[in-house]
Amino acid sequence: MATRAGEFVDNAPRIAELDFSAMRMRVPTDRYHSAEFAARERALLWMRSWQFVGRADDIPQAGDWMEYRLFDQSFVLVRGRDGRIRGFVNACRHRGNAFCEGKGRSARFTCPYHNWSYGLDGKLLAVARPDFTGTLEEFVGDKDQLGLIEVPADIFAGFLFLNPDRAAAPLGETLGEAAELLAPYRLEEMVPCGLNVREGLKCNWKVIMDAFQEGYHVQGIHPELVPAMDESQERYRFLGDHSVATAPFGAANMAHSGLDIQIAAIRNLPATFPGVADALPRFDALVERYRGADGTLPADASPRDLLQRAMRETLVARGLDVGGLTDNQISDNQFWILFPNFFMTIHAGEATVIVAQPHTSGDPNRCFWHVMNLQWFPPEERAARRAELLEIAEGDHFPYFLALEQDFAQMERQQRGLRNQAQASLTLTRQEVRLAHFHAAIESWAYRA
Repeated sequence: MATRAGEFVDNAPRIAELDFSAMRMRVPTDRYHSAEFAARERALLWMRSWQFVGRADDIPQAGDWMEYRLFDQSFVLVRGRDGRIRGFVNACRHRGNAFCEGKGRSARFTCPYHNWSYGLDGKLLAVARPDFTGTLEEFVGDKDQLGLIEVPADIFAGFLFLNPDRAAAPLGETLGEAAELLAPYRLEEMVPCGLNVREGLKCNWKVIMDAFQEGYHVQGIHPELVPAMDESQERYRFLGDHSVATAPFGAANMAHSGLDIQIAAIRNLPATFPGVADALPRFDALVERYRGADGTLPADASPRDLLQRAMRETLVARGLDVGGLTDNQISDNQFWILFPNFFMTIHAGEATVIVAQPHTSGDPNRCFWHVMNLQWFPPEERAARRAELLEIAEGDHFPYFLALEQDFAQMERQQRGLRNQAQASLTLTRQEVRLAHFHAAIESWAYRA
């Protein structure tokens, strides 16, 4: 590992340095609409993998719980009196009744059917016996064997994860190097702010994941971002099934864009990355300080340099420890995929998380996404800034910021094309190398023994 974790990504290979010889650059289109392939994914991927459920501060107090649904499966996560978060199958051990729905707080779980009750640790506490006078053991047998069925649950960087597979490897082992690389951002200190929405889309879940693993579509879908991004400088790391890429902000078309265009592009960043807004007053002050009489900036004070300095100074003044972050991590987004369905774009003090989940109906042409903007605030401000999850009713639509609205429309349009039977496969370009890596991982799970 480098001196600072971020240097591992700062110095990662560019496209020209990658070995494409073993990469499959075609993806069968039936992976996006085939009921048979969706069934393989359900059994071999979703029921065996760690997946995002929410934030740890969604259930902050002892007794707080939340339900997680995956297809027709239901689980409940609860914070115990010992502070530990546990996951359980949402079914009473008596007759299988689901005892939780949505979110709430309880001192114990009581099944509404026959009033069997369980502790926050899942142990069976009591059963109703209106017409019975014998011992509990005579009534139900060994009650120690009748606690709720526990499934693995864990926290990483303030995110809640659950795995339906009771024999799964620990989350930390699954994340590997990703955990160390993300630690300096202090994600556990961030809170959802302004955007915390779950909504249904008419596309396969992998269409969402594909869309956020390449910048090739920026020129066509997000033209307003072109001046602020330099896709030719993207760097890539592959970490098992996970991956990370980064591209410089404020460096696009440096040889061709004038100073005012570069500055304007940075000032427009808050439309997509709200956290940058706090640093703009300092950025403007630095531009004025270093701008010469001829209107130019010195070579060692480019707009990009000044943005990094302004953001670092602003975040430190507010109390965020950014000492473990490189200058590139201050201004530039790293684009993370935590396999299978967690995307995050992150720079100092801010992250946007997009999680794609298969639809509860099992229809491969439908899915959900959960979009969340996370920002760092001083501890005393977090409760007031925190945005609760907003569930969008089917048929309604949430008005996202421009870039996400553009992606939303494109993804549903793409699904319509993917269902055409005459087109058997997708053809990837070298700039979509992460898609090739991602789909190779999908295939390895879907066809494992």
